[in-house]
Amino acid sequence: MALAAPPDLSNTSVPVQRVSRTYPRGVYIEPHEHDWGQVLYAVSGVMWVETPSEALVVPPQRAVWLPPGVPHGIRVVSDLQMRNIYLRPALAQTLEPGVQVFEVARLLRELIVNLVNEQDKDSEYYSALVGLALLELKRARRSLLKVPMPDDSDRRLINVCQAVMVDPSIAVSFEQHAENAGASVRTLSRLFQSVLGMGFAEWRRQVQLATAVAEIIQGVPVSTIARCLGYSPSSFSDMFRRELGVAPSQYPVGEQAN
Repeated sequence: MALAAPPDLSNTSVPVQRVSRTYPRGVYIEPHEHDWGQVLYAVSGVMWVETPSEALVVPPQRAVWLPPGVPHGIRVVSDLQMRNIYLRPALAQTLEPGVQVFEVARLLRELIVNLVNEQDKDSEYYSALVGLALLELKRARRSLLKVPMPDDSDRRLINVCQAVMVDPSIAVSFEQHAENAGASVRTLSRLFQSVLGMGFAEWRRQVQLATAVAEIIQGVPVSTIARCLGYSPSSFSDMFRRELGVAPSQYPVGEQAN
């Protein structure tokens, strides 16, 4: 794993800090928070970003905006090349106050990559990159790749949710998840309804849809996605169309960033 030096978030004389990091599949970065706003973006690989109230699946054509002070953990789904930008508190206030997933079109992708790579932070070019990147962040189209997450009131429910995010296949039954978490199906059913407002099957389906959309965006064949989630291609397509109103092969992926 290649780790860059952490950004100096005590130096508010600069508008942004940036960092480039690489993580292998399976890494989990424990929840933490920053005084600065943060744009999480990966030029390759997929990650789940977990906040206290929701989880967001992030493929390369998407990024996450985290306002200052938002606790977040990161679960690396596949080998990840991350490019992060931190906005000092005053600058972060010019963006939205809530967590957002937004689409990264070609221009925004190049701005983020060049901003991270640029060495001369005092140049006119760097200042122009910062200004244009902010404008693009404000106008980027928002995405809905979000899944509600439980609070920390019951560790068993959290463990089940995290296990499903690692493997959302219907081949793993609710009973298996309950046994692994050390709770009865009845107890977990009650927790899903009281904490998340939905049953286990519905919640897992949201994880499956978010996962599927992230993979469709990357060009993974629908038949491969279906098999990984425990469906036949036809039953997966039926579920996807029923939930999202469009067949997986017709899902609008927006402007490709690669």
